[in-house]
Amino acid sequence: MRYSKYPSYRDSGVEWLGEVPTDYRYIRLKFLGKTFGGLSGKAGKDFNQEDNDDNKSFIPFTNIANNHYIQPNNLGTVTIASDESQNQVKKNDLFFLMSSEGYEDLGKSSLLEFDMNESYLNSFCKGFRILNGSINPKYLNYLLSGDTYRQLLYTQGNGFTRINLRLEKLNDLPLLIANTLQEQKTIANYLDIATAKIDSLIEKQTKLIALLKEKRQAVISTAVTRGLDSTVAMKDSGVEWLGEIPEAWTQTPLRYIGRLQNGISKGGDYFGSGFPFINYGDIYKNGTLPLHVKGLAKSNKEDQHIYSVRTGDVFFTRTSETIDDIGMAATCVETINNATFSGFTIRFRQLKRVLNENFSKYYFRTGHAQAFFEEQLNLVTRASLGQDILKQLPVLLPPMEEQEVIANYLDDKTSKIDILISKSTKAIDLLKEKRTALISSAVSGKIDVRESA
Repeated sequence: MRYSKYPSYRDSGVEWLGEVPTDYRYIRLKFLGKTFGGLSGKAGKDFNQEDNDDNKSFIPFTNIANNHYIQPNNLGTVTIASDESQNQVKKNDLFFLMSSEGYEDLGKSSLLEFDMNESYLNSFCKGFRILNGSINPKYLNYLLSGDTYRQLLYTQGNGFTRINLRLEKLNDLPLLIANTLQEQKTIANYLDIATAKIDSLIEKQTKLIALLKEKRQAVISTAVTRGLDSTVAMKDSGVEWLGEIPEAWTQTPLRYIGRLQNGISKGGDYFGSGFPFINYGDIYKNGTLPLHVKGLAKSNKEDQHIYSVRTGDVFFTRTSETIDDIGMAATCVETINNATFSGFTIRFRQLKRVLNENFSKYYFRTGHAQAFFEEQLNLVTRASLGQDILKQLPVLLPPMEEQEVIANYLDDKTSKIDILISKSTKAIDLLKEKRTALISSAVSGKIDVRESA
């Protein structure tokens, strides 16, 4: 919709803010309230305990990172000492992420809109308690989530493995705010309604993507385990989770059609320059191995022979923190010269060509393999897939000409679904940009939403 402007503007005196409504006033965050610290010095044993007098609820990092308003269904439990009562949270407190692995979360704010009985804030965050009547809490939360102030906070971060926001930088954040509490409330209420509409559209697109991915997986699974002709005679595969398969197909454990090789393991100085190196992410994220990879390793001719990457090779992820991510597979459809691959992965190479590489890229990513590994593995602190288990993985072998037909069919079907997924993903990105721009424009007075509320 089209928005009107305020009656008059003045130069804010701040380059990145530009002009603001004439009656907007300038103030630093620290004069609107006070910050208080999150829990510190906690060990793993202090969290996720059963309920007792010493254990209280706390607001985890993800509740702040993922939500504009704190959600009551995303809380943890922590053991609290008697001298930590100053970290208790209250209704209308704002919370800031002070430490993050990336700039996208640094300084993100979230508002607590409801009363909580003896709840606390985690160590990666700081709380901000507004002085009574100094500013509308919802308005301040929107102000700090607007693109202008988020960009300013990005410039204040420092660190290497984690980026940290210094408390004094947060406290000194310069704000230009609507002059009256009523105007602030009106803007915040309007944004609640307007962003809820955008969020609803985002949710619909997100659900559509999930349905499209489910459809994609179902199309692949049916094709690589049942074939394309629903009228052919079927037989029992001998594997419970595979069920019946076409009569002309065979089923065999992986060990009888190829050999396995763990990847190369070297010290840190081996990597970063040299020849192509296939890492864990190249396999985990792709059904087809990328032809051009970012990883580099100082491999020699012997390494490149033992750990080579050739057409038809299938690579499996070997370790993970969750059992669901074990055995994710990527197939090499074109030889990558002079390449080697990571020790966190396993290569399968056929003794003779009984699997079409374009059929393999679909078969080994259906989810059937993960179901098999889940049955075989026991998860301790990290799940780990060994060659002894991988060798037992049942493999379906349609006739070679039928594998090619199935692969061509799936290339066509999945490309159409992928186009729809891409369109929905772009739509979500545009909606998020629109949401951010609307918030920034409304709280900085670039548009006047008072008559729209």
